Amino acid sequence: MIHTTSISQRLHESLGAVIAATSPGKRLPSEPELARQLGVSRATLREAMRTFETQGLIRRRQGSGTFVVHPSRVIESGLEILESIETMAERIGLSVSMGELKIEQCPASIEEAQVLVIPQDSQVIRLARVMLAEDRPVAYLIDIIPDDVLSPRNLKDEFTGSVLDIFIRRGDLALLTSRCEINAVTATPEVARKLGIQRGDVLLRFVSYLYTTSDRVVDYSFSYFLPGYFRFHVVRRIG
Repeated sequence: MIHTTSISQRLHESLGAVIAATSPGKRLPSEPELARQLGVSRATLREAMRTFETQGLIRRRQGSGTFVVHPSRVIESGLEILESIETMAERIGLSVSMGELKIEQCPASIEEAQVLVIPQDSQVIRLARVMLAEDRPVAYLIDIIPDDVLSPRNLKDEFTGSVLDIFIRRGDLALLTSRCEINAVTATPEVARKLGIQRGDVLLRFVSYLYTTSDRVVDYSFSYFLPGYFRFHVVRRIG
């Protein structure tokens, strides 16, 4: 076991050195060539490359090869205050934008109706979009909102990717708190496709519930973040 771990560690160190020595935008050697150079099988190399891909350091393009990315900035934030990606990025001077957007009005699922405490036949707005930084997908966000809280026509001109920012600008919802469950998950085929990564790559997932002062859930959301572009922390008191 120790031997296996040391081999894996040496591979990550060696591959990390190759990536660090390659300029952003440049292509790495082909998989067969890189595997020979590092003395490992292609399957072992792919597993190691997956780690660096989820860190945002490389990007694999089907049919073109693997390119070095090197994020120039990492979005870092404490979790004590709820903020949008745009707000966090603006603080460090990083430009973010919204990529692919899908808006649909549809009946709530059983789970959604239970979370939002609405009748089973109620309509909800589902917002699914990709957020980009440095022209690269870095987050995939899905929000489910009762249609009496937000309608598609509210989104035509003012929506740039953040439901929270819309609610704050409107000022007609007495927002109070957000409860968030944080997990490390593997990318499903859909999420992997949206973020341009491999199925099974590890992501940070936030499942959030946005409450008003009347204890109503007005937004049920799923946020998937590429770990290499985001760093979250919590300030904890000694109990």
